[in-house]
Amino acid sequence: MRKICSGLQFPEGPIALANGDVLVVEIARGTLTRCAPDGTTSVVADLGGGPNGAALGPDGKVYVCNNGGFSWHTANGLLLPGHRPENYVGGSIQRVELRTGAVETLHTECDGRPLRGPNDIVFDRHGGYYFTDLGKSTEDARDFGAIHYVDAAGVIRTVARPIMTPNGIGLSPEEDRLYYADTVAGRVLYWDIAEPGVVRSPTAAVYPATTIAAGLLANVGGAARLDSLAVDSEGNVCVATLVVGAITAIAPDGHIRAVVPVPGGDPMVTNVCFGGPDLTTAFITASGKGDLYAHEWHCPGLPLNFGEV
Repeated sequence: MRKICSGLQFPEGPIALANGDVLVVEIARGTLTRCAPDGTTSVVADLGGGPNGAALGPDGKVYVCNNGGFSWHTANGLLLPGHRPENYVGGSIQRVELRTGAVETLHTECDGRPLRGPNDIVFDRHGGYYFTDLGKSTEDARDFGAIHYVDAAGVIRTVARPIMTPNGIGLSPEEDRLYYADTVAGRVLYWDIAEPGVVRSPTAAVYPATTIAAGLLANVGGAARLDSLAVDSEGNVCVATLVVGAITAIAPDGHIRAVVPVPGGDPMVTNVCFGGPDLTTAFITASGKGDLYAHEWHCPGLPLNFGEV
């Protein structure tokens, strides 16, 4: 595993570009940043708030989940996010034109409810995208989260709510499953996809009408908490594992195939994406120390629907 960039301000949401560059958001800095293979960086856009997950859309623009920002503190040489900041004004979905850096805000609410802390995003083959809303926390309370879907025409609707701490999100290779990571519980769950933006429970459990019961893929266990994820070409769910400081690869049947540690002792391993000419390079964000790593994966990543610019 090799370090590509350092000195980033809590990087997340990596996007591997065809020319070898990797885009990341810097949550604490409020920017979309380009990381070149030689380690140099440049700011693409100033997004404000707390840019989080990011993905390329069918129009070649970058879609960003903005969580509205965090309060920040340092401990043991790590930069760490805290609760909702005093200047918090809400969450949003933003879109960035890479050539000019122009930023537009697409969504700040769904069904009359304000977005609280949009976190991660994935596009389906139909040109729509799913995104998680983790919610925000204070010293005394935490929001419930939700998952939303925006179709190719830009219409937003709720997929499921309320959900505890939904973070990373991804699609199976056949796009018949929607995976998400529950941060605090340290587990990956899933629904079957009935049609774009509509899911059904794979279990027979009975829950309140507002909740669609998810199936359990895997419980990572121990003190681990989970962040964002990517899916490889074998269908393994590769989820960033906080506290442990690793990427955990989970097979479609729920078997934990591997735990891949990230060097440097950073417990804030937050995200992974696949890139390189054959998609076998995993780009991994170690956010507490502000590093971006590259690691050769055992198989190609799952090609994203709109993944090259």
